[in-house]
Amino acid sequence: MTDSWVNHAGRTGSDLHLNLDWNPAGGGSRRAVLGRALREAIREGRLPPGTRLPPYRSLAADLGLARNTVAETYAELVAEGWLTARQGAGTQVAPRATPAAPPRVPDLVPPPPRPPAHDLRQGLPDASAFPRTAWLAAARRALTAAPHEAFGPGDPRGRPELRRALAGYLSRVRGVRTSPDTIVVCSGVAHALRLLFDGDVLRGPLAVESYGLPFHRSVLEAARVRTVPLTLDEHGAHTHDLTAHPGVRAALLTPAHQFPTGGSLHPRRRAAAVDWARATGGVVLEDDYDGEFRYDREPVGAVQGLDPQHVVHLGSLSKSLSPALRLGWMVLPDHLVEPVLRAKGEREAWAGVTDQLTLADFIESGHYDRHVRRTRQRYRDRRDRLVALLARRAPHITPTGIAAGLHAVLHLPPGTERSVTRAAARQRIAVDPLAAFRHPAAAMTAHDGLVVGYAAPPDHRLEAALDALCGILPPPP
Repeated sequence: MTDSWVNHAGRTGSDLHLNLDWNPAGGGSRRAVLGRALREAIREGRLPPGTRLPPYRSLAADLGLARNTVAETYAELVAEGWLTARQGAGTQVAPRATPAAPPRVPDLVPPPPRPPAHDLRQGLPDASAFPRTAWLAAARRALTAAPHEAFGPGDPRGRPELRRALAGYLSRVRGVRTSPDTIVVCSGVAHALRLLFDGDVLRGPLAVESYGLPFHRSVLEAARVRTVPLTLDEHGAHTHDLTAHPGVRAALLTPAHQFPTGGSLHPRRRAAAVDWARATGGVVLEDDYDGEFRYDREPVGAVQGLDPQHVVHLGSLSKSLSPALRLGWMVLPDHLVEPVLRAKGEREAWAGVTDQLTLADFIESGHYDRHVRRTRQRYRDRRDRLVALLARRAPHITPTGIAAGLHAVLHLPPGTERSVTRAAARQRIAVDPLAAFRHPAAAMTAHDGLVVGYAAPPDHRLEAALDALCGILPPPP
């Protein structure tokens, strides 16, 4: 049986499409075949009640039938109650020609779990803060000004407009030393790590922080990269320990705001990481996590500025604008640009050109700076509300890592993390235990705690979420 798509330009100028199982050789007269096809389409719901059918002259021409054949078929279906026909209204599927409901199949898949009553997970920005009006205006300007070639095959590095805008912005705000030629646009930090390690641009073993982002580890495990944890304290990773691992040729760090514990990497440890990379020919991978959201002072400059030929700077819009945009960047040493482009390969892995052009305009017009300033103040206010509420309700719980970012670490009495996490689940509070971010081979002593994100709840729900959080914290000893 073959599907015949029947197109008709109606009096309104719109196209009407019918999908009929049309097989003139299937047996019977052509009128009978057409009647069966229309009945089947109505019965299966492909032509729902009220659907207007093409005039019989147009349908006859599209199917290669005599006009009388279609007219007689319509008349027959009207007489049977499948169709209705009125002067001036054309021929339509009758209201009573509703297909029978399919038999109910017992549920074989359990219903999805209920969403949390309060979402305090880390890493989630305030989705309501997305600057829709300014983004739409930037998209209009960008698409109006875009050259025709922007919608052709393109450059695997990314649109030149965006790379120029990023080079200026990262230099001005983050202290990155780069040119558009050493920037490669990607879909985020996870995509960047896949390109670097799945594409054999870099190889393990790789030094990582003893507490870190789970998606870092999952990407590296999928690429079969062995990771070596570095001890952490309030000054960041012990980068001087890199020399104790002679097989390691790359180190992945979050220097601006260590995830999840908090502080920025101490200047001496930044220098130690760069010195190690120079001495060994290694590479420091700098995930600029929460680099824009510093509350106690101006953002800490990027490690990449110390040595552009030994540091890969990774960034994205996941926190500052939206994770839904799927836009990120790599600022690469000169010798890694071509290997990364080879790993990037076919165009299916490239970010969409319209979002790239829009972001370029959004940055160049100053809207990105203004948006970051507004959201920085918004998140700082939320952080202050969390800290103030803890001081009133749970002064024995110490929050750390609050100088930057979108989360805080609440340190719990030893042995209480599991019970607090279970209590959170019972109260439908989505929150992350600190243990979820610990490297399985970390040698440092484990600490009990919660990683609490304060960015995602809507403003009108934040107070209730924080109250619920305080309700599950352990009492004073």
